[in-house]
Amino acid sequence: MIGDRWGVTDSEVLRSYPCDAFVTAPALQAWRGVEVQASSAVLWPWVCQVRLAPYSYDWIDNFGRRSPQHLVRLTEPRVGEAFTSAGGRKLGRIVSVVPGEHLTGTIMGGFMSYVLAPQAGCTTRLLLKVVAETNRWAAVGLSLGDLVMARRQLLNFKRLAECHEVPPDAGAE
Repeated sequence: MIGDRWGVTDSEVLRSYPCDAFVTAPALQAWRGVEVQASSAVLWPWVCQVRLAPYSYDWIDNFGRRSPQHLVRLTEPRVGEAFTSAGGRKLGRIVSVVPGEHLTGTIMGGFMSYVLAPQAGCTTRLLLKVVAETNRWAAVGLSLGDLVMARRQLLNFKRLAECHEVPPDAGAE
């Protein structure tokens, strides 16, 4: 499908993602990935902040409000909590989480998993898979739209994790 892959290897596409358990016959499957020059411990708090803002193109998906550019003290995400927020409004819900490893949520009928895959040399692959049951033509449109927005989001998480140190008590509340 057009726009179904960006920044991922064949092996990353073939691996299992937690979101796969929630959609048995997906019409949409999209994979995104980026290498982050930071450990998963440094990257994880930034990924968790998707609960506060979309971290994509704020002028589009956050009604012009800037996503936080600093870490906010958050508790670890829990199943059932809101997955994200846009324009100050909570959206979706978290359906699966393993702290430091993956965060999986649902929003607007789709399911998505952010997976942190530690690599050698204190780097981390940040992988995102999106799945949804929808018709074929809607899947093409969603895949292309997600490509633009998810790419920006992952690059923002990369930039923030590579430029900021995690305070020793981040994530504790």
